[in-house]
Amino acid sequence: MDWDWWVEYMKGMLKPVAALAVVVLAVLLSYSQKLGLEREMVYSIFRSFLQLSVIGFVLQFIFSQNNVAWIILAYLFMVSVAGYTAGQRAKHVPRGKYVAGGSILIGTSLTMLLLVLLDVFPFTPRYIIPVAGMMVGNSMTTTGVTMKRLRDDIKTQMNLVETALALGATPRQATVEQVKRSLVIALSPVLDNAKTVGLISLPGAMTGMIMGGASPLEAIQLQIIVMNMLLGASTFSCIISTYLSWPNFFTKTYQLEVDVFSSD
Repeated sequence: MDWDWWVEYMKGMLKPVAALAVVVLAVLLSYSQKLGLEREMVYSIFRSFLQLSVIGFVLQFIFSQNNVAWIILAYLFMVSVAGYTAGQRAKHVPRGKYVAGGSILIGTSLTMLLLVLLDVFPFTPRYIIPVAGMMVGNSMTTTGVTMKRLRDDIKTQMNLVETALALGATPRQATVEQVKRSLVIALSPVLDNAKTVGLISLPGAMTGMIMGGASPLEAIQLQIIVMNMLLGASTFSCIISTYLSWPNFFTKTYQLEVDVFSSD
C-alpha cells in the first residue's frame, strides 16, 4: 500500500476538520434558541462527510481507469438517484420516478452529446462525470417542480380541462396552459440565476477554479459553458417530462383519470 498517499490525504483532511468549528457554532446557536435542530445538523454534516469521502475514492478509481464503461455507469447511477428524488417530489404523478428518470436521462444525454460533438469537453471521466453531475442535479430539481406543478394545476382547473375535452380538444391541447405555467415556474430560478451570475455571488465552478489557482478569465469561460449547459439540460428535461407525464393523467378515451387527482 502507498502509505505516502495516505499521509498526504490525512494532512489534507485537517482543514475540513477545522472547518467543523463553524458547525459547532451553528449547533450551539440552535441549542440556545431551542430550535431542536442539533441532532439533524450533526447527522447532515456526518452524512455529507461520508458521502463526499466515498465519492472521492470512487472518482479517484474511475479517473485512474479512463474507461468509457465507468463513465456510463457513474452517469446512470446519478440519473437513477435523481429520477427517484424528483419522483418523490411529484409523488402523485403515476410512475413519477420513471417519468422523471427518463426525462433527466434524455435531456442531459442530449446536452452532453452536443457538447462533446462540438468539442467543448473531451469524453474523459475527468470532464464528463463532473459536467454530468451538474446537469443531472439541476435537471432533477426543475423536472420535479414541473411534474408536481403540472399535476396540481390540472387538479385545480379540472373543470376547464374537462370542458376543453368535451369540445373536442386532445389532452395536450386541453392542458397547454397548465403545461406552459409549470415550465415557466420550474425554469424561472434557472433563468434568474443566469441573469445574476457573478453579480451576487461567484458560482461553484468559477470559485473552484480561482481557488485552485486558475486565471479569473479562464474561470469565467468555464462558468459561461456551465450556465449554458444547465439551461439547456433543464429545458430539455422539463419539456420532455411534460410529454411523458400528461398521458398518465388521462384515460384512453380522453377523460381525466379521477384517481390521479383525488389525493392531496
